[in-house]
Amino acid sequence: MATASLTSKKRALRRSISSILHALSQDETRIQSHAITGRVLSAPWFSQATTISCYLSMPTGEVDTSAVTEAILASGKNLFVPKVDITLPGGMDFLRVHNEEDLRSLPDGVWGIKEPQYQYRDAPRMKATDEDGAPLDVILIPGVAFDRSLARLGHGKGYYDRFLTSYTSLASARRTTKPLFVGLALREQVLAAGEVPFGTNDVQVDMVVTPDEIITLHHV
Repeated sequence: MATASLTSKKRALRRSISSILHALSQDETRIQSHAITGRVLSAPWFSQATTISCYLSMPTGEVDTSAVTEAILASGKNLFVPKVDITLPGGMDFLRVHNEEDLRSLPDGVWGIKEPQYQYRDAPRMKATDEDGAPLDVILIPGVAFDRSLARLGHGKGYYDRFLTSYTSLASARRTTKPLFVGLALREQVLAAGEVPFGTNDVQVDMVVTPDEIITLHHV
């Protein structure tokens, strides 16, 4: 019953937040995304990172990450982006994007979001989970909603929760530092502490970047 109750609460909150986001104008989303981009690019953890994973945003309903991904590449950092693949144990991995031309030429994948193919110029793309892959320093994460206790509500597929859990274990096995989990949220996606239903399989983020502030429970 507890699991069913948690699921129904999440479903209701997704509907509520999605309705609010649907009513948000493109101009408002653009303005907020610009402010969030500025906070990300000026953060010490961004400048110190060598390898960053960032989601490629949907056309509406979430923070636009196009300027962030371009800045990652322009600064000479390694960029990895999500690839949904239901044949994988967790359903998702992150593949390297090499340059701005590569980024612009990515085909549409699941839900109309651009995704890399496994091959790049007749060679396999590096995956974040490859044994010789570059360890991720920061993972920029989407969500339907976040709260001030750093709980995240995703779209209900569990891709990010599974990947973040497995990648944390992989980092431990490699004896590398766990990446910083950073949520990106429009104002309308931020709720008071404890308002996002949270279960045992859900993963907290380390911080949430909004247009107005960076929400975190500890110094980073």
